[in-house]
Amino acid sequence: MTSVPLSQAREQLPDIVNKVAYGNKHIILTRRGKKVAAIVSIEELEFIEALEDRIDLEDARKALKDIKKQGTVSWKKIKSELGI
Repeated sequence: MTSVPLSQAREQLPDIVNKVAYGNKHIILTRRGKKVAAIVSIEELEFIEALEDRIDLEDARKALKDIKKQGTVSWKKIKSELGI
């Protein structure tokens, strides 16, 4: 993975975008030597988002199973227990 300071990335943005889009590169943007962001291809972003959606779906299914096993607590009861 290539790291590029933000100040340099501003000047080289078209080249950086081409490297990412067509060269399957990842570019890490840095500020004062610290990593602050990454530039990845749209295909990789879509893959990451699909993974996140899958994880969210698995979490939701687990939560529904837990609700069926353990039931729920009313909002009124929770507020009462918290003193709200």
